Amino acid sequence: MASSSCIAYRTTILAEHTTSPASGTSSLASLILPKIKHESPQKLSYTHNQNFVHYIADAPSDHPDGDPSAGGLTYLVVARADFGRRVPFGYLVEIKKRFLSAYSAQSTDFAALPAYGAANFNGVLKKLLVEYGTTQGGQEDAIGNVQHEIENVRGIMTENIERVLERGERIDLLVDKTDRLGGSAHDFRVRSRSLRRQMWWKNVKLMALLILVIIFLIYLFVGFGCGLPGWSRCVGSSKKHHG
Repeated sequence: MASSSCIAYRTTILAEHTTSPASGTSSLASLILPKIKHESPQKLSYTHNQNFVHYIADAPSDHPDGDPSAGGLTYLVVARADFGRRVPFGYLVEIKKRFLSAYSAQSTDFAALPAYGAANFNGVLKKLLVEYGTTQGGQEDAIGNVQHEIENVRGIMTENIERVLERGERIDLLVDKTDRLGGSAHDFRVRSRSLRRQMWWKNVKLMALLILVIIFLIYLFVGFGCGLPGWSRCVGSSKKHHG
């Protein structure tokens, strides 16, 4: 289902699981988290190429009896677009429930936790990503969660990530693509150098052949004047001159 999931307090990632570090999807989280506001609860999806970035952002109003820092929590998942939104948001509802069961909003100061301060929750993220992404039962549970917790999934805002991120951040987002293109450019340069060498040798051979043809033509031109093949006219006149 997903290639990356994390739980964060503001911009500090507390727990994370990435199925493929090379995919670059975890970098999406670090770009999106600073854009999330916690004045009011949010449920939002961003589109990015073939992926959707879904998140649930809490606000203080979600935890009136808890530590104020609980209002700064974000639950995020990066999933393929073909999974739609019901399963990913059902997954987010479930990890929020389990996370707050493990880290009580009433007794945990999330603002005091360091980066990956809840890393022992990474295993739960991994387990649920597999369960909700690959089993029919898990997907049905996700859909049940989202129907119970979110009345109207269609009401969840969807924005294109490119419109939200600043130009410099979009450039950062393209780092993985640039690296891949860089490899292609290197291959292209190698092939270009090889082609240039081949063309240079071809030109050298053509020039050498042209010079040989010119020499041969001069030989024929002079030779016809001197009486080829014996060069009798030139050789004979030379002998008479010396005699």
